[in-house]
Amino acid sequence: MKIFYDNDADVRSILNKTVAIVGFGSQGHAHALNLSESGATVVVGLREGASWKKADAAGLKVMPVADAVKQADVVMLLAPDEAQPALYRQAIAPSMKPGAYLAFGHGFNIHFGQIQPPATVNVFMVAPKGPGHLVRSEYARGSGVPCLLAVHQDPAGDTARVGLAYASAIGGGRAGVIETSFREETETDLFGEQVVLCGGLTALIQAGYDTLVEAGYSPEMAYFECLHEVKLIVDLIYQGGITNMRYSISTTAKYGDVTRGPRIITDKTRQTMKHILGEIQSGTFAREWVLENQANRPVYQALLQRGAAHPIERIGKTLRGMMPWLQQDKLVDRDKN
Repeated sequence: MKIFYDNDADVRSILNKTVAIVGFGSQGHAHALNLSESGATVVVGLREGASWKKADAAGLKVMPVADAVKQADVVMLLAPDEAQPALYRQAIAPSMKPGAYLAFGHGFNIHFGQIQPPATVNVFMVAPKGPGHLVRSEYARGSGVPCLLAVHQDPAGDTARVGLAYASAIGGGRAGVIETSFREETETDLFGEQVVLCGGLTALIQAGYDTLVEAGYSPEMAYFECLHEVKLIVDLIYQGGITNMRYSISTTAKYGDVTRGPRIITDKTRQTMKHILGEIQSGTFAREWVLENQANRPVYQALLQRGAAHPIERIGKTLRGMMPWLQQDKLVDRDKN
């Protein structure tokens, strides 16, 4: 595995090009602002609407997607995965300059064949290992979020160099840019989201909360023990690994950790993890998600609504109101990003 830093990058390879950022969500706003502040020429391609107003308010040059692509030497596609294929077919593919570079922040549509650029197009990926709001806040602090770099097609012979320069310009070179492939990034990213970081964690939090409340404990106590304190533990793990967390907690907590944790994550749980990984590797999950979008997302919307209606969300809103410091320097401000 190769890891690159700012000293390995020739940032001029991106600063002497016009970069079109297509999309202005979590990643899009971070890439556009970080690139611009690094000295790159940035245009943002969007449909008119709320995102257009946010990008314009941030001082960026905004225009329709096709117009932005026509000006660009590098097109970074950061719209949601499900919107990318149509955007590519309708506005990007017909408008790209000969010799331009098509870039992605996630490998889903290339790996699963939803977007198939001609062999004459240079294709790379720069995938920050953190949400866009963290990519932006770390850059603003003078730091950065590690990034993954992959090359899918390289007719120009310099796509890796351009991709590394791009990663450096959004702050990735300050922390490290790791070489990978579209397949590895896509499959591990989906697995992590589904099994641990989002799906596994949120289901565990809700199940723990429900268990305590159903046993007669107050919702407030259940919230603090099963959700609020997750950050305290995760920060310790984030900063120094699991051993670092265990060093910091009490011996009673440590004993409960090492003896009861394996009773929660059983052999059956591990088999389910392997089954979910198999669904990702075979393309079953990708096909399911594509079909769900084609049907206007009925299952997706219903499950989100069910999650938003869970009692932990109501009690959490009340308790967070007692902690105004949580609103200071928050990563997500829906009015701006």
